[in-house]
Order: sequence, then structure tokens, then C-alpha cells
Amino acid sequence: MTTVSSPGKVLLAGGYLVLDPQYSGIVVSTSSRFYTVVSDAVDSLRGSSPIQIRVRSPQFVDATWIYLVHVDDVVVRVEQLADDITTTSTRNKFVQLAIERVLLLALETKGASSLREQLASGYDIVIAGDNDFYSQRAQLASRNLQPNLASLSQLSPFLHTGVRLAEVHKTGMGSSAALITSLVSALLLHLGIISKDSFDTEGGSGSASEGRKLAHNVAQYIHCLAQGKVGSGFDVSSAVFGSQLYTRFDPQVIQPLMEDNPGSVQSLTRILSPSNPAWDYRVEPFKLPPQTRLMLADVDAGSDTPSLVGKVLRWRKEKSTEANALWDTLNKLNQTLAKTLLQLSELAAEDPEDYSKVIKYLASLQSVQWLAHPAIPPSQMRLIKSFVETRGLSEDIRANMRQMGHLSGVPIEPPEQTDLLDACIAVAGVISGGVPGAGGYDAIWLLVFEPENTSDTTQLPSTRVEAVWSSWRNLDVSPLSAAESVAKGVRVEDLASIKGLKEIL
Repeated sequence: MTTVSSPGKVLLAGGYLVLDPQYSGIVVSTSSRFYTVVSDAVDSLRGSSPIQIRVRSPQFVDATWIYLVHVDDVVVRVEQLADDITTTSTRNKFVQLAIERVLLLALETKGASSLREQLASGYDIVIAGDNDFYSQRAQLASRNLQPNLASLSQLSPFLHTGVRLAEVHKTGMGSSAALITSLVSALLLHLGIISKDSFDTEGGSGSASEGRKLAHNVAQYIHCLAQGKVGSGFDVSSAVFGSQLYTRFDPQVIQPLMEDNPGSVQSLTRILSPSNPAWDYRVEPFKLPPQTRLMLADVDAGSDTPSLVGKVLRWRKEKSTEANALWDTLNKLNQTLAKTLLQLSELAAEDPEDYSKVIKYLASLQSVQWLAHPAIPPSQMRLIKSFVETRGLSEDIRANMRQMGHLSGVPIEPPEQTDLLDACIAVAGVISGGVPGAGGYDAIWLLVFEPENTSDTTQLPSTRVEAVWSSWRNLDVSPLSAAESVAKGVRVEDLASIKGLKEIL
């Protein structure tokens, strides 16, 4: 049995810019994860001819897919069992393509007879995502619980959504990328295409293992193929490597593989190999400063991200001088923000005691008061000024993103979101905030101070923020329980240690 998980994501800065390899984005991976469990099939599938692979997603209605696998010397074909196709909504293109293309890669690397032998008993695959990937409003309402973090903690893990997969309300944390990454990585491990220790070491694209890099390339390819287009890839990269500064790969690298028919696909091994220099993406490890907390909220208004992106890219093409000048300004701000946040972690390591004192002090104050005390020691003033700079940079990024929205006619930070964010950022102990990714109406993020050893949790900035969210009337704001992931990207799991996962298998 192989159990693998991958995190969700939040693009804090670099929305739209990450589509262009000239620019980078700040991506934070979340503590909420997708899990894939691959095991040899149960008796009902064992030894079937042709080979059968069953995939289940226990959180949804009618979410069992059975695939027939045909392996010959040059190609692998994966077909959904005809009796299993009841309606078009029961198809799962992402899962089917992931299985087919990973098995095709296995055929190239291991040969037909070895692959048939490995698959002889069939596979049983279970895929599940943490609750945060899906809106929990209905679950909370049915239990007469208020939409807050305390209520979310009372919900059982891996709750059944009560709907079909196509009908679920997602929260925008990169569920498809996390799903594909966990599934691809689990299959690569289970088939022995990558070594068992591939995910033991962490790091960016420079220091990661060859196995982790291959998992990245394969997951990027399959995610793009399933979506029918080559996106920026930051969501898959975050699922593989964790929090990072991300610079995209050249889309041309996988263009020869974008064929629906597996029989006409060029060599996967050659193109997807980590040694292929055409994979020119860059991943630089990133983390938020100690004793800060990322807060996320699902805003029940919704945005069509592809539509927003399409309009912005048309504006950039039509008004290239205007757009490129704004993008250059945003990129400088984004890079400086990343550098400032990383420097805060370095300063914390240099003098943990001073750093903790500053966090505790600032957590109780609104930002206008941060520099007001006349007797702040110079060593602490340096820290405070770095947090002041972080706030200023974030606000400048917001202003420029609003300007991009104005010029392109796209609601990147709509007035309703501006009002909500301004109210949150005015709260004592809140450092910064924004709309993640492409923006729109569906989510916000905040960075707040989280002092250690706070006995009275009512005095935490996060509690004050929740009070704003719960009383907000212009938008329906519901918190997510996710924070920044401590574990960096995809990892192998001990099934027994994941609360609730064994029970839904």
C-alpha cells in the first residue's frame, strides 16, 4: 500500500504575472492536503482480464470509476468500464489521464511484461481531500454551527459533501493540482518508477531529488492535458515543492505531448525527464516569518478565473506598453515583498528573544501605532520597520492590482472586497492582506501576528479578525482552517497517522 499527500496553495503575490516566464510569484502551500492511497485490488477485481483499476472518491455521490487497462508492447490504453458510465457527470478526465499517462511512462521505463506483472492483480485507488477544499457552509448550517474556526474544528475529517463531484463548491485552493500531484506521485512510487526515498528530502528545483522533479514534470503535463491548455503551473509546483518563489516553465516543453490519443504520443521518458534542459522553471524555497499566521476566507460570491485571465491577457496584448510598465512595477514590489519576508525569518533566527518581544508588542496594536513608542530599542526597531515595510509593500501591490483591474475592465479587487480587506487590515495585529491569485470575489488572505504562549486566545489578532468576518454583512465570509504547510510539498504518509483517512477507505 502506498499513501501520498500533496498540499493546496495560495498565490499571495504574482497574480497574472506568473503566466509570463519573465516574472515570478509568491506561492504558499497550505496545511490542507489531498491524499491518494494505492493498494493491490480487493478480491472482486483481483486477477481480472483485462486488468482493472478501481478509483473511489468517498466524499462524493456516484464517485466510483472502474477502468480497464490494456497493455501491449508499445502503448497502454485505459478505458472506463462501459457499464460504469451512467451519465457524463461520472466521467473523471483528470483521474483517467493520470492513470493512463503514468502507466505509459511505466511501459517505456519497465517494459510490457514487467508492467503487466505489476498490474496483474489490479489496483484499488482512493482519493480524498481535506474539508477546506470544499465549502463547509451547508455542513455548518445543518449542525446549527456558526461559520468560524472553532466550528470547523468540530467537523469530522473528510466529510461527505452530499453532492456529485461536478456540483461541489470549491474554495479555490488548487484542488485539481493537489489531487493530480498526489495521484501521480503515489502511482510513480507504487510502480517503482521513482525510488521510495524520493520525497524524503525537501528543497527547491536546485536541491530536490530526481524523483521529486520527475513527479513535478509528470503532474504538470497531466494537469495541462486534462485542462486542455498549458497554464502557469504554480499550483502543481506548490503541490510538489511547497511554499516557493515560482517562475514558470516554457509551455513548448510539453506541446509535443498534448495528444488525447496515447498511441500518437512521443516519448514521455525523454520529454518529461528532469535532465531535459527545456524544463526551465525555477523554484526558490519560501516561508512566512515565525509567529505569523496565514488566514484564509471563502467569500460566497464566486469568480470565473479563466474569464478574468482572458480579459487581462487581451488588455496586455492591446495595450502592451501600458501593461508591461504596470507588470514591471508589480514584479519589483512582489520581489521586494518576498525578500523582506524571508529577511524577517533570518532576523528571528539571529535574536529569537527580541523577535518574540516585537511580535507580542505589535500583535496588540493597529499598524499606525507600530512606530509610535519613543523608547523602542534599536534592535527591535529594525524588526518593526521590516513589518512596516511588509505592510506597505502589500498595500502597494493591492493598489497596482486594482489599477490593473481598472485598466483591463476586470474585477481583480472589486469594491466589495476592498471594503472587507480594509476593515480586516485595520484590525490590531494584522500585517497585510489581499485577494489571492487572479482575484475576484471568491476569497481573501490575511497575514497576522500569532505570538507564542498566548494563554488568552481572545487577545489574538486571529480572534479579532474572525469577529470582523462573522459580523460582515455585505459579503458572506466563511473562514478556512488551513494555514501555511510546515511540510514542504508532496510527501509519503503513514495511513494510520492521518485522522479519519483509514475509516473512509
